[in-house]
Amino acid sequence: MQLGNLPRIRLANLPTPLEQAPRLTEFLGGPRIWIKRDDLTGLALGGNKARKLEFLLGQAREQGCDVVITVGAVQSNHARMTAAAARKLGMDAVVVLNGDEPSALQGNVLLDRIFGAEIRVVQTDDDYVLMGVVDDVARHLRREGRKPYVIPRGGSNATGAAAYMLAALELLQQATQLGIRVDAIVHASTSGGTQSGLYTGTKVTESGVQVIGISAGPRKDVVEKRVLGIVEELAQMLELRWRPHPDDLLVEDKYVGERYGVPTPACLEAIRLLARTEGILLDPVYTGKAMAGLRGLVAEERFRPDQNVVFWHTGGQPALFAHAGALQEQ
Repeated sequence: MQLGNLPRIRLANLPTPLEQAPRLTEFLGGPRIWIKRDDLTGLALGGNKARKLEFLLGQAREQGCDVVITVGAVQSNHARMTAAAARKLGMDAVVVLNGDEPSALQGNVLLDRIFGAEIRVVQTDDDYVLMGVVDDVARHLRREGRKPYVIPRGGSNATGAAAYMLAALELLQQATQLGIRVDAIVHASTSGGTQSGLYTGTKVTESGVQVIGISAGPRKDVVEKRVLGIVEELAQMLELRWRPHPDDLLVEDKYVGERYGVPTPACLEAIRLLARTEGILLDPVYTGKAMAGLRGLVAEERFRPDQNVVFWHTGGQPALFAHAGALQEQ
C-alpha cells in the first residue's frame, strides 16, 4: 500500500513552521538550531499527536467505529488530543489513564473532562494490566452494540508512524526551500511512533539526517525495541523494499532522571532557557527533557558548529500547569 492511499482525515494545520532559533544557538555556542513547531498543529492546543490521529481516526471512520478507546498517563497529551479529535468526528472517547488519581483536575486531565471523555484511572505501571482494562472496556461497549476503535499508547503503531514518515518529507521540503541541509533531528521519544516515522522517512529518502530520540522515561533498549518493531511494521504495511538496521537507531536515556513524568532540574532549566531566549514554551514531561538532551549533545560536541540541527517540538504545554510547583523557582 502506498502512503497516499491510507485513510486520512484532516485535523492538523500543516505544514507546521520551521523556525530558526538564533538566540538559543548563540547561547549554546554550537550548531545552528531550528525548531519544527509541531506544538502548533492546532487541535486541542496542538502537539504531535494530531498528525497520527489523522491516519488513526481515518481508519476508525473507514471501519464505521463510533467510539475511540486509548491509553496513557494521567497527563497524557495523546489522550487529550484523541478526545478532541473524536468529538470533532462525532465519536465518543474513553481514556484509560495509568497513575495516581489526580488531587485536582489540572493540565491535560482537565481538558479530557472538558472534551467529555470518559476517564478511567488505573493505579498500575504494568502495560499488560492496563491493556486488560482497555480490552474489558472494548468488550463491554461491543455488548452494548457499539463499535470501538482501540488506539495504543501515544498512537504508536505503523498507522500512526506513517504520519511522521510524511512529516519527515515535509521537513526535507522546507529545508530545500530555505536552502539548508538538515544534519540531525532531536526529539522526545517514548512510545516510539514519532521516531519510527521520522527515521523511516529520512532513511528511504537517503537524506543522511540523523534522528536522535531523547527518552522521557523508558531505558534506551526498551525505546529502541519499540521503534524497531514499529519501523518493521511500517515498512511491511507500505510494501517498502528497504529494511531498518538496528545500529542506525539513536536513542539517549541519560536525561530521564528519577522516572517518567518527573521533571529533572535540567528539564526545568531547559524550559526556562527556551522561554527566555526564543519565547517558546516546552513541557515538563517530554520536550523539556528533550531540550535538556539537545543541550547535553551540544556540550558533548556531537555536532559541528556549521551543522543544522532541528529540535522537533512535539507539544505538551498543558502539562506545565500540573507542574506549577516545580516551575515556580526562578
